[in-house]
Amino acid sequence: MVDEQLNFGLRGVVSGHVQGVGFRAFVKSEALNRGLRGRAVNLHDGRVEVVLWGDRETLGEIQDLVAKGPEAALVTNVTWEPYVPDAFEGFDIS
Repeated sequence: MVDEQLNFGLRGVVSGHVQGVGFRAFVKSEALNRGLRGRAVNLHDGRVEVVLWGDRETLGEIQDLVAKGPEAALVTNVTWEPYVPDAFEGFDIS
């Protein structure tokens, strides 16, 4: 039996000044340091899509970090929704 607490996914779309400021690398570093998997992708409209997979408690912690971003970023909005991702290995940015 799979423990749902350890297999939960979130998809977030982050708005603001979040491209060209190390945002994706920041999310990757914070996620991997907490044992999460996922991806962070620049969208054509200037936003960043963040998909994360792991345990619920840790996802809650990183949601707060994503809402702040790295020092050079200015996050104005983040929308989150539950997400059932494909199998992730590590963390991808593109």
